[in-house]
Amino acid sequence: MNGAGLLVDSFGRVREAVHGAVEGLTEEELAVRVDPDANSIAWLVWHLTRIQDDHLADAFGREQLWTSEGWAARFGLPFPQRATGYGQTSAQVGAVRAAADLLLGYHDAVHSRTEALVGAVTEADLARIVDTAWDPPVTLGVRLVSVIADDLQHAGQAAYVRGLVERR
Repeated sequence: MNGAGLLVDSFGRVREAVHGAVEGLTEEELAVRVDPDANSIAWLVWHLTRIQDDHLADAFGREQLWTSEGWAARFGLPFPQRATGYGQTSAQVGAVRAAADLLLGYHDAVHSRTEALVGAVTEADLARIVDTAWDPPVTLGVRLVSVIADDLQHAGQAAYVRGLVERR
């Protein structure tokens, strides 16, 4: 397996984990917060998908699907379209409510584009600098691994919350 294949497989595992955490739950179950400041499944999946969409669009010079395909309007969230969930307040986290088909539709759209983008990555591409705001500057390879790690952590958190919801 080459680097592109490894990336496609890794993002595929994120998609599997997201589907496992979301499928079959109601909008109310997806919005459950185990304490007043905890993240819900809906917020976790929305956030991890927004980060993937945002970071890959930036790294590959594309427009985010959130805006270009109208996902922002479909979700109708009460904060700026550029919001990804990073640094949000507890009240903002609680405002993210969505049905399973909406969450999975957006995630699957982002996943499909991610597969196309990372499936064509060469070894030389991985060394390309995509963010000079850090020291050292961030390469495409580092950015992709960071997104995968963040996505898997949040998908695991969503799966954990699902377990708690199902035991209620």
